[in-house]
Amino acid sequence: MPRSNQTGGGGPWGSGPRGSGQRPPDLEEFLRRSQDRLRNVMPGNLGGRGIALIVLVALALWGFSGFYTIGPDEVGAVLRFGKFVPPEVQPGLNYHLPYPIETVLTPPALRVNKTDVGIRPAEEFGRRGGQPRDLPEESLMLTGDQNIIDVEFSVLWRIKPGSVSDYLFNAQNPEGTVKAVAESAMREVIGRLNVQPLLTGGSKVVQDKIETSVPDLVQSLMQRTLDSYNAGVLVQNVQISRINPPAQVMDSFLDVQAARSVGGRRAMRIGLAGHGCRGFGGHGCRGFGGCGWGGVWLELLA
Repeated sequence: MPRSNQTGGGGPWGSGPRGSGQRPPDLEEFLRRSQDRLRNVMPGNLGGRGIALIVLVALALWGFSGFYTIGPDEVGAVLRFGKFVPPEVQPGLNYHLPYPIETVLTPPALRVNKTDVGIRPAEEFGRRGGQPRDLPEESLMLTGDQNIIDVEFSVLWRIKPGSVSDYLFNAQNPEGTVKAVAESAMREVIGRLNVQPLLTGGSKVVQDKIETSVPDLVQSLMQRTLDSYNAGVLVQNVQISRINPPAQVMDSFLDVQAARSVGGRRAMRIGLAGHGCRGFGGHGCRGFGGCGWGGVWLELLA
């Protein structure tokens, strides 16, 4: 008997004709439908009113993009095609012509900045709450009498009012400029003074018979230098945190100061005794109270 009769006209395994399966999707039909959908969303089907509406919406969004806000510690500088347009813009809601016609820069003009010289705070190298790091390459300075002292100080500064454009365009790195000018000014002032008044009198010095201070001299010199650069920086204060001999000779310096202190007391005692008081009782001085110098002697030796 033929095998085809046993299978009932199906395939050799009784699974039906081979050509009866589902056909794969037609790629051309899929592409044609995609093109039709794309045409439906194109502006060409919207007409003239639709195109005009899209243009108006785009122009409105572009116009609204010109609104901006200046923070409480900021001042705005409007640039028209890259050129500064005065005046400076004060804090609050403001408007400029949209990009690319105008742009705005908002530096923190009202914020007081602090720049340290001779010392680096622990926060700058990722150690919160740690000890600051000394920078001897910045703090060691030469005095007028060829001695070396260690000076650490800080400068408080801000953007100069009315000079935002100078700050933005004349100083590439304002903080670095302030630090370099501060270190140079301090070295110049220290180089005109002797070491002894600096170490014993602190920051107070006498120049041209006028008592002044090292911070005031440094601040004045810094401001003149920065103004000559048109840096747009206002120096508000210079604070000296330490004036000491170098750490390598600190122990020797303390020994010398102690010896000078002891020698000074002895010199005062000898000077008083030579003022007619022989011993403690000369010239009618009985004990400490018989001579008019007795009370002064006790005060100076105390």
